Amino acid sequence: MKAPALLLVFALLAGCASTDRKGGYYKDDGPGAKPPANIDAIADATPRVEPLHKFANRPYRAMGKDYTPLTSVQSFKQRGMASWYGKKFHGQKTSSGEIYDMYGMTAAHPTLPIPSYARVTNLANGRSVVVRINDRGPFHSDRIIDLSYTAAYKLGYAAAGSARVEVQSIVPGDTDVTAAAPGDAVYLQLGAFSSRANAEELRSRIASRLSSLAEAIQVLSVGNLWRLHVGPYSREAAKAVGSQIEAELNLKPLLVVR
Repeated sequence: MKAPALLLVFALLAGCASTDRKGGYYKDDGPGAKPPANIDAIADATPRVEPLHKFANRPYRAMGKDYTPLTSVQSFKQRGMASWYGKKFHGQKTSSGEIYDMYGMTAAHPTLPIPSYARVTNLANGRSVVVRINDRGPFHSDRIIDLSYTAAYKLGYAAAGSARVEVQSIVPGDTDVTAAAPGDAVYLQLGAFSSRANAEELRSRIASRLSSLAEAIQVLSVGNLWRLHVGPYSREAAKAVGSQIEAELNLKPLLVVR
């Protein structure tokens, strides 16, 4: 009776090319002989609501460790080392069954839902990209995410092979501030929770630490999540307040428009 389950796990792991891959570390890995001339102009992934994959979000085991993927798109933030994978896996199937394109804006993550979207920021230079999670990996304790070659290139670490990054999930329906038109009201999203009690708890902690924000903090019910917003502000004011929050609370807000 265990055979089908084992076959399924094997198929999922085989889909991400290799459980022992070391994206960005292979001496002969890279962008290929003729990379696109306009890599810098390749657009980030565009977050949208998608049904989750039927099989790729089931618990699995890789390299002696058990993983339990998230089964819904929700608030998630993580810091650690990122690597990338290139021509060695280009054209092979990912865990989602899609074909890996090293020139696309995609990534492999051990537990984020497939498919889902995340903003990845290089902590050394502040560059950010938005990627679509469609693969599993990396399965090494010193790394948290494998990006496509293009995503790593845009973050400025393709040549180095790895970089320390922050990974923050994106919930489709939130509009990034870069899409805001002049005059739009901009808010700082400080978190998104399945429980209102958790949102209210964070609201109280922030209000006690930064009393100047107490009147501007809102707990909103959007879809099946409770979101903590501060605002409204102009785009420039939102960035300034966001920097203050990050400096004083070690919490990086997401800028959105409503």
